[in-house]
Amino acid sequence: MVDLTGKVALITGASRGIGRATAVEMAQAGAQIAVNYYSHGEEAEEVAEEVRRSGSEAITCGADVSNREAVESMVKATVTAFGRLDILVSNAYYSKREPFLELSLEAMRRTIDVTLWGAFHTAQVAARQMVAQKQGGSILFISSVLSFIPVATSLPYNTAKAGINQMSATIANELTSHRIRSNVIEPGWTDTPGERQYSTEEQLQEGGKKLPWGRLATPQDIARSATFLSSDAADYITGAVLRVDGGYWLQQP
Repeated sequence: MVDLTGKVALITGASRGIGRATAVEMAQAGAQIAVNYYSHGEEAEEVAEEVRRSGSEAITCGADVSNREAVESMVKATVTAFGRLDILVSNAYYSKREPFLELSLEAMRRTIDVTLWGAFHTAQVAARQMVAQKQGGSILFISSVLSFIPVATSLPYNTAKAGINQMSATIANELTSHRIRSNVIEPGWTDTPGERQYSTEEQLQEGGKKLPWGRLATPQDIARSATFLSSDAADYITGAVLRVDGGYWLQQP
């Protein structure tokens, strides 16, 4: 089992889906967890309680990651509670699916503000804290295979995720001297609350059967990979992109 004993992890968008699973998985590996949320406070508290039941400590941090001051307060609260910050998982996102010709400026702006700018804000503030600690650290971005697969009606999200991949590589390049690693996970089609806004249970089941692995990813599939990449077991991995998609991209033209 991956060991995160003594580590402190801040996970954005952690009240549901991939973020929630990652918080629980990292807690089970021994990490203390800061659970970020924006609009699902009660669910964030449920995650924190699940973390505590596993024997780790947890706090909840309500913050809109597109707001720089809110992000700074969130990182400060994490350090105040636990004394340090070792791992950032940048998972928070916003997405609204609309055809390009009908795409509203509001949807485009909000997606970029949360998904791309939010990733930048959290990564930079967290990295500055890690540099000050002088003990290295791990930054992990949850991107998507849509960073390179141009799925229709998803232009803002696709664009933001492509930017995150390049952002992570550049951060990795600049922070090696501080022993701060920056990596990306690209999930494929994953069964999350967000995905269920657009697909019925039947569509998810039938769609999963058509994938190379025969099923959709679960949030736990992504969480296990995130926990490994954030651990000392992955100490020699930086600037990497790990595709956790059950071969989804293999069937693309």
